[in-house]
Amino acid sequence: MDSAIYDELSRPYVRAMVQQLLLGQTLGFSGNPFTTDWADTVQFDSSGGVLIEGGKIRAVGNGAALQTAHPDAVVTDYGDALISAGFVDAHMHYPQTAMIASWGKQLIDWLNTYTFPEEARFGDPAYAADIAGRTLDLALAHGTTTLTSFCTIHPTSVDAFFGAAATRNMAVVAGKTCMDRNAPKNLRDTAQSAYDESKALLEKWHGRGRTSYAITPRFSPTSTPAQLDALGALWAENPDCLMQTHLSEQLPEIAWVKDLFPDVRDYLDTYERFGLLGERGLYGHAIHLEDREIARLTEVGAAVVHCPTSNTFIGSGLFDLMGLAQAGVRTGLATDTGGGSSFSMLRTMAAAYEIGQLRGTALHPAQLMWLATEGSARALHMGGQIGHLGADAMADITVLDLASTPAITQRSTRARDIWDALFPTIMMGDDRAVKDVWVAGNRVSPA
Repeated sequence: MDSAIYDELSRPYVRAMVQQLLLGQTLGFSGNPFTTDWADTVQFDSSGGVLIEGGKIRAVGNGAALQTAHPDAVVTDYGDALISAGFVDAHMHYPQTAMIASWGKQLIDWLNTYTFPEEARFGDPAYAADIAGRTLDLALAHGTTTLTSFCTIHPTSVDAFFGAAATRNMAVVAGKTCMDRNAPKNLRDTAQSAYDESKALLEKWHGRGRTSYAITPRFSPTSTPAQLDALGALWAENPDCLMQTHLSEQLPEIAWVKDLFPDVRDYLDTYERFGLLGERGLYGHAIHLEDREIARLTEVGAAVVHCPTSNTFIGSGLFDLMGLAQAGVRTGLATDTGGGSSFSMLRTMAAAYEIGQLRGTALHPAQLMWLATEGSARALHMGGQIGHLGADAMADITVLDLASTPAITQRSTRARDIWDALFPTIMMGDDRAVKDVWVAGNRVSPA
């Protein structure tokens, strides 16, 4: 897609500097509730307001005071609904949208049975465009305003995803998935073509509008050392890009990695020795980490991404969220669709809570909401830009109905405080709980 076409797609979102004022309960954060007492990080107002102008949040504060100070602002009053930053999904696979919730065994069988046959279809630009648009619309319907996606080996799959995001003015991260071994022949590239095509796509899309490119080796078992080395070189040449991959998802996978790379210290070392470990690295799953891996991830400031519905659906294991947080590892939250079994970040938060319970830690609703917004944004190095309900952030906003179903209503009416009111929606909510969504200051769903 050339720049003229991109500009034309984005044109509907260029709007006059009309001020919008959203009224309701507001929830934001001033810090990390995993490293500081959650009560000291929360910014909650039961009668709050969010002032939007030029696609950005200009102010968050008392609703009545903002209305008095900005009498010409167009007001949308959400009553008791909760106004939050839009959800940020830090790891997913848009090409797996159509095969979500497919019955399977564990990771490798599931990839061979469902994933690879479906991904082979994305050389067709029309099919890729259809699924890309469908994925983004499903995300928005569930209150997610940013996706971080693996594409397929086909450049058309990357163009389709970024093009669909441009029409919706969404902030997204994505990249061409690279594989040159241990995959079907029609889904393999080479070390050179992975470098060349990734470089061309990066130059075409990175930093264009709200798109960010991520260099994307699927995982070390499907890339030869030559390909990993080539992608590490590309990252070194473009250090402002993100790099996304998978790490230590399942025990049989780890054993396979050790067979393929007999000289490495551990799984993370298969990336590190080829220049694929760094501050802007995103490592999905990271369930079965060794002490050295945790220390290195902390030392370089890399991010791991918790994918709880996927980890339980495919039987991968129980992510140590609190342990990694206490070790200082940057952490995001993600659906990992279609290995994940839901498009909803509410359901993802619920699964994270359940896994925390199994590990002996009851996560507070404030910690869960932070993970789904601020935490994931920080993992993407977009803190303060997205996932943040505060001045100068993009006005990507999700409004939650805290009484969206009879079951939730009967529980929330007994609430003692906002957390008692919010927690039932986290645990039982779905797209019906999403009352409204704003993307870059534009309303994209009816109240």
